[in-house]
Amino acid sequence: MDQLFEIARKTFDTPEFRGITFIESEAKSIINRVPGGALPFDWTINPYRGCSHACVYCFARPTHTYLDMNAGRDFENKIVVKVNAPEVLRRELAARRWKGEHIAMGTGTDPYQRAEGRYRLMRGIIEALIDHRNPFSILTKGTLILRDLDLLVRAAEVAPVSAAFSIGTLDERVWRETEPGTPHPKARMDAVRTLTDAGIPTGILMAPILPGISDRPDQLREVVGAAIDAGATHVSPIMLHLRPGVREEFLPWLEQEHPDLVERYLQMYRQPYGPKAMRESLGERISSMVSAAGGIRRGVEPARRFFRRDRSPGVKAQASEQLRLL
Repeated sequence: MDQLFEIARKTFDTPEFRGITFIESEAKSIINRVPGGALPFDWTINPYRGCSHACVYCFARPTHTYLDMNAGRDFENKIVVKVNAPEVLRRELAARRWKGEHIAMGTGTDPYQRAEGRYRLMRGIIEALIDHRNPFSILTKGTLILRDLDLLVRAAEVAPVSAAFSIGTLDERVWRETEPGTPHPKARMDAVRTLTDAGIPTGILMAPILPGISDRPDQLREVVGAAIDAGATHVSPIMLHLRPGVREEFLPWLEQEHPDLVERYLQMYRQPYGPKAMRESLGERISSMVSAAGGIRRGVEPARRFFRRDRSPGVKAQASEQLRLL
């Protein structure tokens, strides 16, 4: 885990930042190694900790407890900003020990959450990666990524670059109640089209799919069809998982918003990842829907998908479920 040194706390009296405290910190390092080798990447960068997207199911919530803050409101309203991230990255990319390996971003909290509109760390980060011709990928729910389209196009000219959007539903009600701080999912789908039209391979993670809430066939089919229409390079479903720390935040929300589902979830989630048969069935259903809708567009090489290593869809989804914020 990176070492952080707090230098200031700031609030801004603008509607999008009201109620949020930004904890400006300096990081000693910014490229973090992913332990264990179970994930489809070995290195990651997370310029922010905590996330104003406020997704009720976010797997990264427990990481805020490492900073002596809670996984609930603190995670949403106390955002750690690594203000020196671009400078530290340049130093690390220039080090002899760095071998130019693929770097995944967005593996913890979203690098294009609202804070990025003010701090603009990602432009400096991408510029550093361009200068060192370093391959990278970005996972986000933030349409703010389009601000950096010029840099992404430049980056793709010198190294393998890809992106993916997390879009678990296009249902208006489900979106509003589960992801209150995110851009509209249809705006995210439009962003997929913009990126793919610009030559940036961009896929969809249908993540997470919530049993009894966003898993009706018509809901799933709507996302798959829109993804294909947007030119997505892949569609990978991920069923909700409830690790310790997330479970304690999610279940009270479920009891308030969907009390009829509480008993079902308690039975399903005796373990964090839910029944294996359900996860496998979900993957098969999405694969069938993709095929029925005409499949992913031709001409996209599997090696240029968001996930760097060549894995089957089921393995990729399971690896995605194990993402950790470093």
